Amino acid sequence: MNPDPSNPQEAPSSPPPPQAVPNLALIRTDLANERTLLAYGRSALMLVATGVSLVKFLDVSFDFVVLGWGLIGCGGIVGAIGTYRFASLKRRLNTVRED
Repeated sequence: MNPDPSNPQEAPSSPPPPQAVPNLALIRTDLANERTLLAYGRSALMLVATGVSLVKFLDVSFDFVVLGWGLIGCGGIVGAIGTYRFASLKRRLNTVRED
């Protein structure tokens, strides 16, 4: 039954209750966290690949070999830092979601 605006005794129907909306800020932050992990992974991979190239193909000088092994180590460290930061933020976001 449609409410008649000329009849003051009929109250207009109220709008339906709002649906539960996901927190879009948390979703955006989670996606940004994943993109950041991928960026750390790309950087680590490039450092390791450059180090391997120096060690494998430019072993004419001891300096290149040392630089190559240093880059390999730095790539491992960058990958570990990226993974740690990803896991840390993921835990914090899950804590906020549960509240």
